[in-house]
Amino acid sequence: MKFQKNIPLIDQHDKYGFWGGKFGGSFIPETLKKPVEDLTISFSKLRKNSEFLKKKNFYFSNYIGSPTPFIKLSNLSNHLGGAQIWAKVVSEANGGAHKIYNATVHALICKSLGKKYIVGDTGAGYAGKMLSMAAKKFGLKCKIFMGAKDIKRQKPNCDAMRRNGAEIVPVYTGSQTLVDAVSECMRYWVSNCDRTHMCVGSTVGPNIFVKICGWSTSQISKELKQQIKEEFKKIPKRIKLINCVGGGSSAYGFWSEFIKYPKDQIELIGVEAGGPKRSKLHAAPLSRGAKLGILHGAASYVCQNNEGQINETESISAGLDYPGVSPLHCYLKDLKRARYTLATDEEALNAYKLIKKYEKLNPSLEPCHAFAEAIKIAPKLNDKTILIVNSCGDAKKDRDILRKRIGNLK
Repeated sequence: MKFQKNIPLIDQHDKYGFWGGKFGGSFIPETLKKPVEDLTISFSKLRKNSEFLKKKNFYFSNYIGSPTPFIKLSNLSNHLGGAQIWAKVVSEANGGAHKIYNATVHALICKSLGKKYIVGDTGAGYAGKMLSMAAKKFGLKCKIFMGAKDIKRQKPNCDAMRRNGAEIVPVYTGSQTLVDAVSECMRYWVSNCDRTHMCVGSTVGPNIFVKICGWSTSQISKELKQQIKEEFKKIPKRIKLINCVGGGSSAYGFWSEFIKYPKDQIELIGVEAGGPKRSKLHAAPLSRGAKLGILHGAASYVCQNNEGQINETESISAGLDYPGVSPLHCYLKDLKRARYTLATDEEALNAYKLIKKYEKLNPSLEPCHAFAEAIKIAPKLNDKTILIVNSCGDAKKDRDILRKRIGNLK
């Protein structure tokens, strides 16, 4: 199956839900086939429904706060030399991260289906926080599944979820992180899908959830494309769009409008979590040569052992601490349309320190992985090259980790 330039990537799958013939699909139990089929039909209608689109656009503008800023990081650029470094500050969206787009759309879908309950998973806590916000906004009861390890390291977002009236369900199985939270959330939905809508927090899972999340977060690149044209009067000849990649929702949303451009004009760079420098564990299936596997209802590259069992991962960033990745990114990797690399915990922390020193940004540890790559390559390029980093989350949730690892920064 060849890439089609004039059709969104989320729609370029075969009749079985696979991108490129092998990524994605819907590997689900028999009990979920009917709910997934119903949701697929409903979403295909809603995304073309003028009333639904009107509501979506209204809340994106008046609740989320679109468009988010596009700024030049002049001090950092001057310090490093070489390429110009810019940032799309998606963390300025209501709630502090890109997850609010997907959460708002899922809440609107839940309402349109006549359901009063919504459940979701979270790692860094942003997907859970945003879903709790959207649930409160639209009068829905909300339950969030979260690994016990992540609950401890992301306390600020947990506090926010509880303030919004959501119930947090601790997950003590496995590594007690995002991968286990997603599994438990899906198990819950199997038993309660008749009255409950499920929001998958990233572009992972069965085909329909990849599509809904990708459709929602594509708002980021729609805004950015317009902002680039306003700033430069055209789309410049050399742009590198740099984004962290865990599940892959912010990266797909950041790239969506630009995938059709030639890669020598707009390069897409995804930065995974390399984990601690001296650890064998990581969360980088794309850049560390992981094999194809099945995780959470979809086929993708997955960190696994020789027997096909899912490996534990390790990262300072809870939002990137996931052994799989979106089938969309697997497809982009195989097409060689996007390049994937990694940053270690230490490189992400150093990037945070440098950004705080030179700019008025407070990026979370997730986008700090992307900033680490920008900092690494900027001095090797000339000033005609434009690096744009998606600063997709703020560091309020990481305050305890940052205080422990690097102390208080002025």
